[in-house]
Amino acid sequence: MQDPALKNQSRGRELTEGELAFANALERIYETGEHDFAKVADKLNERGTPRPSGESGAWSLDVLEAELKAINASHDAAHAEHGIGA
Repeated sequence: MQDPALKNQSRGRELTEGELAFANALERIYETGEHDFAKVADKLNERGTPRPSGESGAWSLDVLEAELKAINASHDAAHAEHGIGA
């Protein structure tokens, strides 16, 4: 069993509400067996999932990629500043 103290060891910061909602939406989509990112973007649109960045507009493959890159960059910056284990 995993040590509960290590549950979030890879996080440099807590997830924002938008990121958490996005992560939950992605989990529900992946549970259906869909893993093609273009189709995932379509499913995000169908579900009305807001962008974690807070920007408006439809999801597309490019938008999905940009949102994921922005989240990763933010977590990388948090790791650089605070280390791991938020």
